This record gives sequence, C-alpha cells and structure tokens, in this order.
Amino acid sequence: MKFATRLLNFDACPGDPYRPVATPIYQTATFEQERADGFGPYDYSRSGNPTRSVVEEQLARLENASRAFCFASGLAAITAVTRLLASGEEILAGDDLYGGSYRLFSRILSRTGIGVRYADACNLTAFRDAFTPATKLVYIESPTNPLLRIADIPALAELAHRHGALLCVDNSAMSPYLQNPLDLDADIVLHSATKYLCGHSDVTAGVVAVSDPELAEQIYFLQNGEGSALGPFDSYLLLRGLKTLKLRLDCQQRNAQYVAEFLASHPLVQKVHYPGLASHPGHALHATQARGAGAVISFETGSYEFSRRFVEAVKLFHITVSFGSVNSSISLPGCMSHASIPAEVRAARSLALDLVRLSIGIEDESDLVADLASAFEYASSGTAAAPAVRTRGPVVDLD
Repeated sequence: MKFATRLLNFDACPGDPYRPVATPIYQTATFEQERADGFGPYDYSRSGNPTRSVVEEQLARLENASRAFCFASGLAAITAVTRLLASGEEILAGDDLYGGSYRLFSRILSRTGIGVRYADACNLTAFRDAFTPATKLVYIESPTNPLLRIADIPALAELAHRHGALLCVDNSAMSPYLQNPLDLDADIVLHSATKYLCGHSDVTAGVVAVSDPELAEQIYFLQNGEGSALGPFDSYLLLRGLKTLKLRLDCQQRNAQYVAEFLASHPLVQKVHYPGLASHPGHALHATQARGAGAVISFETGSYEFSRRFVEAVKLFHITVSFGSVNSSISLPGCMSHASIPAEVRAARSLALDLVRLSIGIEDESDLVADLASAFEYASSGTAAAPAVRTRGPVVDLD
C-alpha cells in the first residue's frame, strides 16, 4: 500500500468485537486480571495500554521498524535512548542540535558519568576524527534544527558501526512520510511527535523506533521501568493527527517552497536555509535520502534588531518555540528554542541571534508571503516602535 493508504488502513482496535473505526481511549490506570498468579495482555497503563499499543504499532509500520515506543515528550524519548549507555561511555553528537537536546546532553548527562562530545556531522572527515574508544552512540539530526544542514545518514551509519556504536537519527523535521532513517542503516529513529506526527499543537509526545528486537526490548524496559510512557488520551490524539500527515505535509511543503523562493529573492534577506532550494549546499545529498524538503525554513538578515522587529510585525505567523503544526509559526531560535546553548557555543556554530526560523502551515501561500512582505516593510522603516501588544483580530487582506 502507498503511504497515504497505510496512514488510514490499520486495525483500530485489535480484538474488539464491535470493530470501532476510531480507536477507543482506554482511560484507565489498571486492568482487572482473570487470575491471581499471572497477568493478562494488559495490567497497568505504565507497562502497556491498548490505545498506546495501536499508535505504537502504526508508527512502527510507518518507520519500517520492528517496534516503536511512545513517550511523554521528545526529550523523554531522547533520555530513554541515552539510558542505553553506561557510565564512562560516550555520545558523539552533531553540533547543530535542538537546544533542549544540548541542555540534556551537556548539563544533565554529565551527572551520570556519560560523556558527550560534539562534531560537525555534515563533515565526514571531522566527524570520523572525533570518535574515541568510548563512543557508543552517535546522535544526529538531518535536516538539523535550526540551520537545516544535511548529514549523510548511510555514511554516518557505516562510520558508527565500524566503531561499534549505534546511530540515532532525530527525524522530527521530516516524519516517516519524507524520510526513513532505519532504511538508511540507522539503528534508532526518534521523533518529537509534538511536531509533524501530531501536527495540531495539542499533544506533547516522543517516539523511538528500532528494527533490532533485542534493542527494542531494552527500550521497552526503560519505558516501563522509568514510567515515561505516553498516556492514553494523548495517544488517541496523536493517532488522530497521524491520519492526516500526508495531507498536511503535502500542503506545507508546497507553501514552504513558495515562501523559500520569495525569501531567497528578497533584498533584505542575506541567506536562506532550506534544502528545497537548489542553492542549498545539502540539496543534492538530501534528495538521495529523503522524499521532500519539509516545511521548516530559516534565514538571516544580518541584524538582530531588524529580525526582532520583523518577527514581532507578522500577523499570520504565531511566535512559538515549536514547529510542525498546521498553523504557521515564527521564532528567533537564539532567544527561544536554542537559548539554553551558551552564547559562545552558538557563535562557534554560526547560530546567529538574527536567525529567523519559520514553520510553514497550511494557510494560503499568497497570504503568508504577503504577511512576510508587510513585516519586511515595517522592520525596515526604523520609525515607530513595534506595538507592545500584538492583537489577533480578523485576518485582513494584506494586499
């Protein structure tokens, strides 16, 4: 079956004699057992819940994995993966990561005796030279957040395996519709399901999917043992959002390409980061391992103050720290999602304060571009201060 069909054709409620087409919400903490000396299929929702099982099995199918596991957040999913390491072992991570991942790696894992080192995952020579005998996990994003850089996933998988390490790919920016890292020889694929998998800004969730059955058992042990599993109601919302993944992303990608081309031609934009543009350094590589460019764009203006005025002037883009929703959003990553990264580290990684990140939604593309054009005009005026309170009244025709 094609991907769009697979999104909708699955057993919504295994074993239910009434055959509901929508998965019921098993909003229960525990399940009655038939015997006192053994367990049935479910006993306690931390260990397993029928609603969560359906969405986990569906996500495993979509990622071509043997099993998938849903967690309370993307960071909870990342934390579970780090638990595969022992004290004295080391993570080698790409140097362009989500700020929350950097905070976890650099400020929390250090307390456990697990080391973390960073290298440019888009430079295979530099990354290869960063391995040590202690390296047991390679952790990357592709495309990266927020600079949209592209890493060679098959090459990094070969490199990791040659050194006896696992490769984990954060696939949040792509989703299984656009990229399947396990098919590219990665060992673990991870998602902040809060983003595209849910797509409606009403769920916080994370996903880990793996192919190896032994590795799957380790992840399940951690999910159950640490109690970080996704609850039944959020599992239901995630499953509902997942059904429209292709519809949403098809529209979002078309809009993103339109917006990226507008930005690339705008005289007030110095640089656009979007793998759908032929000018992007990773454009050709990305096309070999993904089926689309996604709907996240970042760009540079050369001035923090200009970027701030621009972000506060838009009307259709909500200022938020996340991405992947049906609503378009905008942010200054250096002040928001990546603010936990020290300023000197941001500077070393070319993460400038003037960088603007856009998450493109399903609105009309001409309205989005008109909104951006109006914000550029306002930000370049340099006269009246931006309004202290941004009202969200009826959308007006910006033409």
